[in-house]
Parts: sequence; structure tokens; C-alpha cells
Amino acid sequence: MPEADLSEPCRSPPRTIAWIGDSHGFVRIIDQTLLPTRLEYRDCRTVEEIWEAIRMLRVRGAPAIGIAAAMGAVLGMHGFTDRTRGAYWARLQEVVAYLRTSRPTAVNLFWALDRMQRCVQGKTEQLPPEQLTRRLLDEALGIEEEDRRMSRAIGMHGAALIGNGSGVLTHCNAGGLATADYGTALACFFAAAEQGRQFHVWVDETRPLLQGARLTAWELRERGINATLICDSMAAQVMREGKVQAVIVGADRIAANGDTANKIGTYGLAVLAHAHDIPFYVAAPSSTFDLSIPNGDAIPIEQRDPREVTHGFGQQTAPDGIRVYNPAFDVTPARFIDGFVTERGLIQPVTERAIRAALAEFWPVAQQEQAVT
Repeated sequence: MPEADLSEPCRSPPRTIAWIGDSHGFVRIIDQTLLPTRLEYRDCRTVEEIWEAIRMLRVRGAPAIGIAAAMGAVLGMHGFTDRTRGAYWARLQEVVAYLRTSRPTAVNLFWALDRMQRCVQGKTEQLPPEQLTRRLLDEALGIEEEDRRMSRAIGMHGAALIGNGSGVLTHCNAGGLATADYGTALACFFAAAEQGRQFHVWVDETRPLLQGARLTAWELRERGINATLICDSMAAQVMREGKVQAVIVGADRIAANGDTANKIGTYGLAVLAHAHDIPFYVAAPSSTFDLSIPNGDAIPIEQRDPREVTHGFGQQTAPDGIRVYNPAFDVTPARFIDGFVTERGLIQPVTERAIRAALAEFWPVAQQEQAVT
């Protein structure tokens, strides 16, 4: 795929993930490992290519991972024509089980794959394989469109948290690159800017893979939003200087009590915000909540390759043989979170009762989907 010109802001950010063609089509993603210096698309035509794209962070962000996994399930059923009793369901189970191994923390991946199974469950002996695969594609496209609407709604609700002339700090990347369209945390900034509000965004680098520096800074530049990049270790000083009036981050999984898994470093930011009496918000769609687990202790934390720390972007920065601990996420206790910005509005206070009440319409469906085996 050709590269795009990155010399000037485009103000119309490209589409992160898209299905191209009919049920025999393919998935086109932005290869986020190449940003910010190269905007290049990658075409995935097999389930193995989608698995690799998710695992290697070519596509990332909880909602986008869910969409990619759903589309990957369709790719996994490409060309499957066996009409033997039970064959289609057995193959789909294999594809879904394989995709589940790509990354363990973001619940949207599992939620989306459960939906993909459920949309054809009980119909695999009634319909021919071609119609079943078309149903899978329709479901995947439905998940993508729902995420688009949820992102816009999150932005609308979250914009109210950004005061005119205020400073807001964010971590990692929770923008359009992490979703189908508008983002979660960054959606709040985009909506506030569209409303004419003036504010300043402080962007954490987000070590060791620099999603803040590479992706969030790029997205904010593309949108023409006033932003300053800082190292993760500078956040406390910026807060101390009174330059931050709110922290807004995304999430990969939120437990029933409000404990939240997000990119490593988020927990530390929450503690710092609490120490400086700065409100700390998490922006996420309903699909990122996992009400089947009671608290953050039950959230699986992905451990990544030590070379991401010792050889960041190909350059060795640590001595040979040094031990490395490289969790991709940490868990912020609910007591440090002032509210959740969802497509349904602001959840406040952060209690299990408030969370379950806010998600009452969504959760029964999700609970049924979790039951698919």
C-alpha cells in the first residue's frame, strides 16, 4: 500500500480499520508500528495475519482489537464449504479459540468473539456455509458501526469535563487509532475542540513502546489540538506546577467494582492525580466493562517481550543478561477514579451499584454472550 504525506496536518484522520469488499473481502488496517513517520496500510487476508497484527500491535486499543478479531473470524471462515453436520461450528470454534490467544487483557476482544459465535449459534445446521459467513460479516460490520456511534457519544459526554482554558493530561493512545472512528479519552478532546473550547493536552510518552509519543501526539496534531509531549516521569512536576486540571485515560478492561486495567503507567498517574487533588476519569464504552469479574485482581495482565525494554525500536539500551519485568498493563483501584465516561453518560460515583445500574440494559446481552461455549 502507498504511504501518505505526513508533512502537514490533514485534519481528516484516516480510517484505522476497514473491511474491503464483500464476504470474500479482506481487512485493511493502519500499521501503527510505523507511525508517526510513516502512514502505511496493511491488508490482512487470513486469520493468521489478523492474529499477528493484534499480537504485534499493528492494530491496538481495546475497541479496535475487538473489531479486528470479529473481522478475523470472518477471514477464518473464508472458503469453508464443508456441509458435513457440525463442521462449520467446529471450524468457527477453532478460529475463535485461535484469535483468543492473540492478547489476553482487552476484554473487547473476547466480547466481540463471543458475539460472532452467538450470531450463528443454532443456525449452522440450517443454513449453507456461504450464508453463515455472510451473517458473520454482517455482525462484524455491526460491531464496527456500534463502536463508531459509542465513540461519538463518549466524546459528547466527556467534553463537559474539559473547562475552557484548562490543562488535561492523557496516557497511551485512546483516540481514533484505538477505535473505529473517534476514540474514547481523545474523543472527549475532539468533541470539546469542535465545540470551540480552548484547552491544552499534556501527552505522556508512554514507555516502553511510546504510544503517547508516536500515536496520541500524532492524532492531536492531525486534529490541530494544542498539545505538549512529556516523558512519563514528568507528570508529577507538571501537576505540581498547576498545569493539569483533569486526567482522562482509556481502558482495556473494567471490573464490576470499577478497578480498571489500562496501559502500564496509568495506576501511577491516578495516584499522582489523587495526591494533587486532580480529578481522574476513565473513558470507555460499555463493551470494555467486564461485570463477570468482581475486581481488578481477576484481570489477566499481559507480559510482553523483554526486548521491548532492553532494545527499544532496535537500539540496545540495557546490558546483556539483565532481568526484565515488562507487564503491558496495570490496574488502577476504583477508589482513585472519579468517574467513567461512557456512551451512556458519566458514571459517578464509582461503585459496583452505580456501574451495574448504568449498564443494566447492556449487561444482560453481554452476559448471554459470555455463556457461549
